[in-house]
Amino acid sequence: MAPYASDDSTTGGEADERRSGRRKAARYVVPVTVMGVAAATIGLVPALADSGDPDLPKITAQQLIEKMAKSDVQQLSGTVKISTDLGLPDLGGLESSLMSGAAGQGEGGSSADPTAKLTELASGTHTLRVAADGPDKQKLSLLENAAEYSLVHNGKDVWGYDSKSNEVYHGTASQSPEHEKEQPPATPKDFAEEALKAVDDTTSVTVDGTAQVAGRDAYKLVVKPKQSGSTVGAISVAVDAETGMPLKFTLTPASGGAAVVDAGFTQVSFAKPAASTFDFTPPKGAKVTEEKDAAKDFGKGSDKHFGKGFEKGGPREHAPKAGEDFGKGLDGMKTIGEGWSSIATFDTGGEGVPSGEAGGEFGGFIDSLGDKVTGKFGSGTVFSTRLINALITDDGKVYVGAVTKDALVKAADAGK
Repeated sequence: MAPYASDDSTTGGEADERRSGRRKAARYVVPVTVMGVAAATIGLVPALADSGDPDLPKITAQQLIEKMAKSDVQQLSGTVKISTDLGLPDLGGLESSLMSGAAGQGEGGSSADPTAKLTELASGTHTLRVAADGPDKQKLSLLENAAEYSLVHNGKDVWGYDSKSNEVYHGTASQSPEHEKEQPPATPKDFAEEALKAVDDTTSVTVDGTAQVAGRDAYKLVVKPKQSGSTVGAISVAVDAETGMPLKFTLTPASGGAAVVDAGFTQVSFAKPAASTFDFTPPKGAKVTEEKDAAKDFGKGSDKHFGKGFEKGGPREHAPKAGEDFGKGLDGMKTIGEGWSSIATFDTGGEGVPSGEAGGEFGGFIDSLGDKVTGKFGSGTVFSTRLINALITDDGKVYVGAVTKDALVKAADAGK
């Protein structure tokens, strides 16, 4: 299913009912257990409409979460604007080059490969056109300067098309509901579901008035960490008052300034899209890459390699040995703390990041990307974004989380 996929099917037939049941079980990451915890920990004071905003019936945060969980939007079309500002260092275009080439731009690769395009959403501002008609028909179009990239799911077929290069990528949609948990977020609904996974007793969740988004009346759900040390300031979700579907998602950092992620509909309709919306035929002269061919190119040897934007693909067999060695440390990953201030830690089994003279010609460059820190643990380097920070000690231990630099140093010291 496409990353902006709508909800489960409501069509008749025994087979559809079974599929609908599986999808409904896997679809929402706001399970009954989350709502139960929320009821015991969040403020249940009814919200009052702000002056000038829609005058909607009073609702509690718990009721609004339940409304989101019960939302059953099957059909929609609209335009989404998404802006992401992680505050990554300026690498003179290297960042965008790496992202655009992240998914097989080498021998046998295709610019229409969905991973290559969907990773672009990790930075900058983008406009998307989305449409859905049940669980088996979705379309996402990434609008670019004088070009467009389209991702179409229609039944068992999945098509990626890059108009700029006139290349097509063709694959088969996974039948496993597990892939829905692995697809990258692209719409306010996707981001909201991910955020609500974190709702526990370390979280404050309230309703903060009402708003209008894309011409729709909405309630504003605000999620904030109760703990100190988190880089997350607040998450605001505008929830459609009628359907319960998230229309806008905004994550602001504790440090202030512009939002780290701001994704919202600028136009939306819940009418059934035209059937032709999901039709796709490769244009004349287009280069078509089949998933099974791409699998061979990447040494996968299986026609199950396609997952580009639909399910997580495994590491490619030609990945550097160093990367494989680094990954071994993940087997021993541990979590320090809880909730929004939790920190993941593992031992790479090797040395830390080479810097300064020890790093040779790259030492100064690496030093410019990170901050050297010291403590009881010894010394290391902290690499920071506006949301996620990571400390790599000189003896090869890694501490990472949506927490401040001081929190990472404190965690490393406590490990000694």
